Amino acid sequence: MSSSRTATALANLQSSTPCCRFSHLHPDQPARAPRYPSDMSDAEWRLTEPLLPAPACTTYWGGGRETYCRRHVIDAIRYLVDNGVKWRALPADFPSWPVVYRYFRRFEAAEGTMHAVDELRRRIRAAEGRNSEPTAAVIDSQSVQGATTVGRATRGYDKGKNVNGRKRHIAVDTLGLLICVLVLAADVQDRDGGLDLLCLMRATCAKVRLVWADGGYAGALVHTLRRRLGLTLQIVKRTDDMKGFVVLPRRWVVERTFGWTRNCRGTVRDYERLPEHSEAMVRWSAIILMTRRATRYGL
Repeated sequence: MSSSRTATALANLQSSTPCCRFSHLHPDQPARAPRYPSDMSDAEWRLTEPLLPAPACTTYWGGGRETYCRRHVIDAIRYLVDNGVKWRALPADFPSWPVVYRYFRRFEAAEGTMHAVDELRRRIRAAEGRNSEPTAAVIDSQSVQGATTVGRATRGYDKGKNVNGRKRHIAVDTLGLLICVLVLAADVQDRDGGLDLLCLMRATCAKVRLVWADGGYAGALVHTLRRRLGLTLQIVKRTDDMKGFVVLPRRWVVERTFGWTRNCRGTVRDYERLPEHSEAMVRWSAIILMTRRATRYGL
């Protein structure tokens, strides 16, 4: 193929994928079209782009246009979360891994994933005929094995699950949509992590008044939440006559969310050095799920 035909083909490839409005593409950044299952569709990108933190060039303080296309960066983050690869193993058609990691940290510093999860949850709830803000939630925890990159100071051993790593505490609404996530060492008891989680949830969803949980949250936490946060915590337990696997009321909602989350291989284990980056991985897996769900509603 001649050089002119190659340039034309690359230009067509670049134009076939709508990019962000605020970047001057880096000369070393390859043109790319969606080719991986984790890549966003055009509808998902139109939904996602306004939810990202504002570029510096659009703020009062000003700044230069970004060097890399945000759509390429977000696709790279989604690829990493969905496939569970190392940062250094990102495919060559994405921006280099230090660039993607820098954007990943920048979005977290600006609480970008928190804002995106909140806004997507509101839109999906409205599309399903619910109030945009939930009034009830379900909480649970999940212990996951920690890789060697997880430092000793932020990991622990969960004797009940025989897991050495970290524990994810999450709160979801009655549709199973993520409200918030808190990552602690695996040896932290559910009732201790539950208090911190629900304080975080209250800052996100102030209208929640009723919370369902399993027996690990029973005890003094029930009275503490009623007194300090005005929350009613209902414990859903297995009865003595239950044999084998039984779907428990309300608790199955959060268990299903854990199942959805683990569809992304990057969340099957904990590979991140910082707990806040582990929380970001869970939020990104929820964003992948919710953007696909939202586009099916035409949002």
